[in-house]
Amino acid sequence: MADIFHEIDEDLRRERLGKIWTRFGGYIIGLAVLIVLGVGAWRGYEWWQAREAAASGARFAAALNLAEEGKHAEAQAAFAEIAKDGTGGYRILARFRAATELAYSDKAAAVAAYDALANENGVDPLARDVARIRAGLLLVDTASLPDIEARMKPLDTPTGAFRNSAREILGLAQYRAGDYAGATKSFESILADAELSPGMRQRAELMRTLAAAGSPPPAGAAQALPVPSAPALPVPTAPVLPPASEMPTLPGASPIPEGSWAPSTNPTPAAPSVPEIAVPAPTPVTPTPEATTPDGAPADEAPSAPAVPAVPGPDSSAPAEPAPPASAEPAPAPAPPQ
Repeated sequence: MADIFHEIDEDLRRERLGKIWTRFGGYIIGLAVLIVLGVGAWRGYEWWQAREAAASGARFAAALNLAEEGKHAEAQAAFAEIAKDGTGGYRILARFRAATELAYSDKAAAVAAYDALANENGVDPLARDVARIRAGLLLVDTASLPDIEARMKPLDTPTGAFRNSAREILGLAQYRAGDYAGATKSFESILADAELSPGMRQRAELMRTLAAAGSPPPAGAAQALPVPSAPALPVPTAPVLPPASEMPTLPGASPIPEGSWAPSTNPTPAAPSVPEIAVPAPTPVTPTPEATTPDGAPADEAPSAPAVPAVPGPDSSAPAEPAPPASAEPAPAPAPPQ
């Protein structure tokens, strides 16, 4: 019995499916075909987009090369063409680069291009803020302080991505306008940010120092803190020399003629002259008589002390003749007594 009921269920299921296929089979086939065609079309569109993006990338790179070579007009025209018919991302980038290249020749037109990007709703909000910052950098040297404040104040928020850049531009405009106190406050707010980059920190410290130095001192500060003046240093003067006629003359020296006294810049002292010294001639030694014993024999000779020669005076003109030397041979000793 179970097999009979099972067969009946299978027949009823088959009949029901046949009716569904007969009624909706064409739709099912059409849906499957549409799915296959849709997948194929999507893949084809992706391939086309990749090819167009590659072409736009190549054109963008070529325009960048023109900009690096200094051909700003040609680069600006190339970026403008990409902005017209390029792919989505490259069109926005090309508009930014076209405004950058346009700033070399027409700053006002470049500011207008950045303002158009900043006010376009289809542009990403961060890109719109970048356009405002770029326009502010171009106007910081020429625009009035209220204009810069109106442009940068909306970006100066505690969580703004470009808050420090906006404060820097605002501080520069305040410094240029002579508002040194406001400029100092703007740069101090930059330095108080914990997420400040090292490069911007260095610029902010420099500009804060300049702004603080440029601000006028408070009233009464000069009287309260007098600055001592530096003492005057004596200037050495050249010695005044007396005329040659009044110069002292050494005995035996000839006077210096008038006009011949000319001190040199590096005088060299002359060597002093050494007077000639007269060497006295040796004085002859007078021999002393020989000493004898009581019996007439000569005593043992003892060496006699040399006589000190007499130094002649300055009037002696010729030395005395030397005496002949005494005989050095000793006398014979006497014979002993027998």
